[in-house]
Amino acid sequence: MSEMDEMRWWPAIGLAFGTALGFAGAFGGFTAFLIVLVLGAIGFLAGRALTGELHLGDLLGARRRQ
Repeated sequence: MSEMDEMRWWPAIGLAFGTALGFAGAFGGFTAFLIVLVLGAIGFLAGRALTGELHLGDLLGARRRQ
């Protein structure tokens, strides 16, 4: 898949995530909103790590030995 095709999906993904956060906040309160937000961020980071776009060592602060 080309980068242009991949970038076209980000607005739709953002809309879906924003809608989920809105429903969680409206019907579940602030705690549900935070749970959805945190789990969404964890899922996003895991997805990026699985596709190779994110190295967990960089995220966690591990330094490479020279």
